[in-house]
Amino acid sequence: MSERSQFLWVFFSLSGRLSPVAYALAGVLLVLVQFFPFYQFARVELNTTASQNWAMICWGVLLISAWATFAVTAKRFHDFGKPTYFALISLIIGPILLIILSCFRSDPGPNRYGRRTNAPGDS
Repeated sequence: MSERSQFLWVFFSLSGRLSPVAYALAGVLLVLVQFFPFYQFARVELNTTASQNWAMICWGVLLISAWATFAVTAKRFHDFGKPTYFALISLIIGPILLIILSCFRSDPGPNRYGRRTNAPGDS
């Protein structure tokens, strides 16, 4: 799998499993990606074209990162053998869930979501 397709799989696919370390690193990257446009928005003067542009970028990043958070968390729950809908919790308590799920070990061996951790599921 190429690096680009691996990146897209981690952040946008709902199939497969993800280890605690990969989940934590993905979560940190998502937080950094979210903070950058908010930081830029906070730096510009309000009610200017620049502030409006940064506000739109913030909304776009928020929507895309919400899906990415859901996808990453779904794969982490798959590593426990739990279904995708458990990841809905991440949209409500994301930062707390990031810390909790990063601390628990995966189910050993294959499960119904894949043969191994950090790989796409068997489709």
